[in-house]
Amino acid sequence: MGNPEKLDKLDIVTYCFSGQPCFGAKGQKVSRESRIPVPRGCVRRCSRGFSLLELVIVIVIISVLMVLAMTRLLALMVDAERVTMESVAGALRSAIGMKVAEGIVKSKVSELRAFEGSNPMALLAETPRNYLGELDGVDPAKLEDGNWYFDKRDKTLVYLVRNKGFFTGGQSGPPRARFAVRLVYSDSNGNGVFDPGADTVEGLRMTPVEKYSWTR
Repeated sequence: MGNPEKLDKLDIVTYCFSGQPCFGAKGQKVSRESRIPVPRGCVRRCSRGFSLLELVIVIVIISVLMVLAMTRLLALMVDAERVTMESVAGALRSAIGMKVAEGIVKSKVSELRAFEGSNPMALLAETPRNYLGELDGVDPAKLEDGNWYFDKRDKTLVYLVRNKGFFTGGQSGPPRARFAVRLVYSDSNGNGVFDPGADTVEGLRMTPVEKYSWTR
């Protein structure tokens, strides 16, 4: 076991053997670094590490925090998509409003009828980066989500929803919102159809073809 090493000459005399615990004058175990007597049972308790229960509790807490963080992140992603889509729609409505104002100033309101069913993206000085252009009868399931395109066959502007689980209404397969430029006129006979000569053109508006809403 080797010769003991005497660590101090204080009231508590400590002897340490190589590779073995240190003992004080009264046979108590002493910390090699601090030379303070080690309480009975401390060596066993302090060296055992985490218990299985403590480890499970830590894992559960971490899992809950991760779920909360992912839920919050997903909510932020949905909000970002909703705001981006509505911002583009708002810009298009503003462009249509400017076109109507131009027709009123030039006394050419009647000519606005030609813009019904047109592509409102053509009124923007710069189209969004996620605009795919004018497509003729394309299968929307083959297009990437989060993009706009104008369906020449239906004469509608379409947005393909990315976060599908938080979008209701619109069209399905895949979920998408459709918009169309409609003529605003005075329906004198109430038949729901513009009658040249009888009805007066009042302007244009871009409206959803089907109602939709976002959820969180």
